[in-house]
Amino acid sequence: MKKITNFENKKVLVLGLAKSGESAARVLNQLGAIVTVNDGKPFDENPAAQDLLAEGIKVVTGGHPLDLLEEDFAVMVKNPGIPYNNPMVERAMALKIPIITEVELAYLISESPIVGITGTNGKTTTTTLIADILNADGKVAKLSGNIGFPASDVASKSTADETLIMELSSFQLMGIEAFQPKIAVITNLFSAHLDYHGSQDNYEAAKWRIQENMTADDFLVLNFNQAKLRDEATLTSAQVVPFSTTEIVETGAYVSDGQIYFKGDKIMAVAGLSLPGEHNVENALAAICVAKLSGVSNAAITRVLTTFSGVKHRLQYLGQKAQIKFYNDSKATNILATQKALSGFDNHTLWLLAGGLDRGNGFEELSADVADLKGMIVFGETAPKLRALAESLAIPVYDSKNVATATVLAYSKAEAGDTVLLSPANASWDQYKTFEQRGDLFIDAFTGLEEK
Repeated sequence: MKKITNFENKKVLVLGLAKSGESAARVLNQLGAIVTVNDGKPFDENPAAQDLLAEGIKVVTGGHPLDLLEEDFAVMVKNPGIPYNNPMVERAMALKIPIITEVELAYLISESPIVGITGTNGKTTTTTLIADILNADGKVAKLSGNIGFPASDVASKSTADETLIMELSSFQLMGIEAFQPKIAVITNLFSAHLDYHGSQDNYEAAKWRIQENMTADDFLVLNFNQAKLRDEATLTSAQVVPFSTTEIVETGAYVSDGQIYFKGDKIMAVAGLSLPGEHNVENALAAICVAKLSGVSNAAITRVLTTFSGVKHRLQYLGQKAQIKFYNDSKATNILATQKALSGFDNHTLWLLAGGLDRGNGFEELSADVADLKGMIVFGETAPKLRALAESLAIPVYDSKNVATATVLAYSKAEAGDTVLLSPANASWDQYKTFEQRGDLFIDAFTGLEEK
């Protein structure tokens, strides 16, 4: 960790705990800052605040008192999930207190070069693929950021001969100042988080900030399947490295005649990729760009891309029972995510498990994607709507109580050669606390199936 003096003897307010806030507070304390942590959860229900207090860090819990900001703070480190219209944040802005997120702190202390990955879809898969490929080639790549490993914590323990592979959300990128990755990736841009950003333009501008401090010595990997990213390629100082599944991009990664190339060098066959779906071809191309820019061998790339089983709950291959394949895509909490998952399978042998929280929307958008499915198992609040969709397309459809019973039912209906896919197209909160809990119960149900 770089022993920077930026925060030494300065008052710093960490607003919001969670993993990133807790990590930021500890790092700032090590750097000699006078740290105050403010978190809304009451102290007696807040183990993180209790631990920080025991370490000598001031904590204010149970609410967000505006008068706390009268203590002349030099900077606020804001939890990314807290919006900028929060009263504490608005007051800090009025007082002209600089507001950063924890990834900015991670950059300032990191001895390791950073590969930053952002985008609407595919961030976690691409981030994980990049780390796995670099590690397979004998390098030391560490996952960090929005993927579940606080960036400042990982950065504080990393060295110059290691690389931080950092997943970055639009929320995190709103709070950067000097942040400068050596390589940055934008996987794609679709509509998302408009309740936080206020407009699609604001959301895309937040994502585009990943490159704002990059120079001609850095590399920006962009998805040239999207016209908006192709157009923005001219607006950066970084060297642009494109990837595309639809055309030959000679300065990047592309598909031609069923083969994947990087700058004319054949890497592997598309059919060899272990993850199904056109979107996963894009993820693989993005990962290949980073790998080749990092000096990785084709052998290491191929070894990972042909065996990678997916990130947990994100089109994760679980295995087979009675020659029936099972995939866990519990992270598919909206229609677009399920559409992307379905694109990688043959509908005629596919059983889709779907359903969840009813947000008032219909599912007509899924019509073309689910046409010719072998069957659907529906559950949760949206089961009646999904049943109506299936019946309108003459798809066999069955109701089930929850994801566990749906798994057993699908297994009883499926035949050898079929695939069972959990891709709910809905949030999980009608029956489960998180999509992870829903996915874990699907995994448990799969594990408990007996060969038939």
